[in-house]
Amino acid sequence: MKSEKSLEVQDWGRIEYGAAYDRQKQFVEERLTLKSNDRLILVEHPPVVTIGRSGDSGDLCISKVLLRNLGMALFESDRGGKATFHGPGQMVAYPIIKLYDLDLHWYVQTLLTAVADVLTEYGLEPTFKEGQPGIWVAEKKIASIGIAVKKNITSHGVALNVNNDLSAFQWIIPCGHPGEVMTSMEKELGYPVNLETIKKKFVLNFHKCFGYHINPISSHPNWLRLPIHHSPEGAKVEALMHDLHLGTVCQSAHCPNLIECFNRGTATFMILGENCTRNCRFCAISKGRPDPLDIGEPGRVAEAVKRLGLSYVVITSVTRDDLPDGGAGQFVRTLTEIRKVVPKTRIEILVPDFKGSTTALEQVCASRPDMFNHNIETVPRLYQFIRPQAQFQRSLDVLSFAADKGLSVKSGLMLGLGERQDEVKATLVKIKKTGCDCLTLGQYLAPSKDHVPVERYIPPSEFDQWASTARALGFREVSAGPLVRSSYRANDFYQCAVTENRNGVIPKSINPLRMHI
Repeated sequence: MKSEKSLEVQDWGRIEYGAAYDRQKQFVEERLTLKSNDRLILVEHPPVVTIGRSGDSGDLCISKVLLRNLGMALFESDRGGKATFHGPGQMVAYPIIKLYDLDLHWYVQTLLTAVADVLTEYGLEPTFKEGQPGIWVAEKKIASIGIAVKKNITSHGVALNVNNDLSAFQWIIPCGHPGEVMTSMEKELGYPVNLETIKKKFVLNFHKCFGYHINPISSHPNWLRLPIHHSPEGAKVEALMHDLHLGTVCQSAHCPNLIECFNRGTATFMILGENCTRNCRFCAISKGRPDPLDIGEPGRVAEAVKRLGLSYVVITSVTRDDLPDGGAGQFVRTLTEIRKVVPKTRIEILVPDFKGSTTALEQVCASRPDMFNHNIETVPRLYQFIRPQAQFQRSLDVLSFAADKGLSVKSGLMLGLGERQDEVKATLVKIKKTGCDCLTLGQYLAPSKDHVPVERYIPPSEFDQWASTARALGFREVSAGPLVRSSYRANDFYQCAVTENRNGVIPKSINPLRMHI
């Protein structure tokens, strides 16, 4: 079906099943008389068991009286299928659209595909079963479908378990299949999933799958849209990196501030090659077999620092678990070369965890960088999914080791991955206990559709609140904002921290990205 009419999307929020049922009937009549366009209705229902045309009370595992005593309504519907459960945290979608070619198999499959594409975006692997409408993940059912069609106009639809309570499914025989195990996105992913985000993704997929026109809109809120201004200085930096065969994390990690930093004649150098040995699901840096160690790289970095006239430079790297020292020696050689060529330049290092090797950490700390940076990235609960080869405690130990050596220590978190506010607060407390006194907080932005999707865009005002929280916890310097990154305007950050340290006063958080809002 290719609709020539526009699609009207309505979100009714949480509504009793019976009330939604009556509204659907009204909308079907309006569509039959051509008084309306096609509609897509999104709802949540209070706890309710519904039984379709092919079901009966035999699909209940307990009596109707006991079901009501458990706080669940019971509704016999004119949709297809047998018994299912709806409750808060479940996305229910009711398409009220005209099928110009009455191909119910195509309609059901296309509707399920729109849901399956959302699951795929989150790294889940949806599957279908012949003769059993629905979607399964790891042999557990995650979405159910039940439709009705009247004179080519559809009603009812599909229900996707996002973060709903699954215990109520034990009181029914789901869709007439004894022993069916139900699951949800939250249970399979192991971290909270925002229902509103899922709705938005489903609506977009519904437009695509059914051929509705999509008005081009930005997927980012206004505060993340920056003007792009190219300059000769930016071109100079890019040309220099190319000539010296050097990489920058700015380019490799798809940093949103790349143009601004290049235009200001600054960059964060990425050493140890372009391929990372880890598979973090948030990072745009290439994964794969790394190149042999480039002995000439430290000298070329020093030459670039000299040509650019940098007074402050940040050195970071890919993670090199293949090297015995994790690349620590290359950090030391790079610092040594820079100090030979431009001895007055301040140097910040942003290091991996070196697998927790104290020998490697001793090497880099002994080189006495002006700022030691290691990012925690996210809250501990999300590590297994976001950073599967990293360990939260190990990263804390890295910060503690550097702080114990008397270095200025900095770390950072990304927000918007599904973390809860209490988890962020607890993580900040643990970071501060390591002796880390400088902090960056920024918005996670998915580099591509193959990376973990953004769970939530945090408004600037909330970043301001987190900055205040962090300062109250004792962090000496805090930079928080939607586009803040760990090395953005690092020189300004360092100068603020040094000034405060010398004078014993607490300056305002520099929050450099606020100027763009």
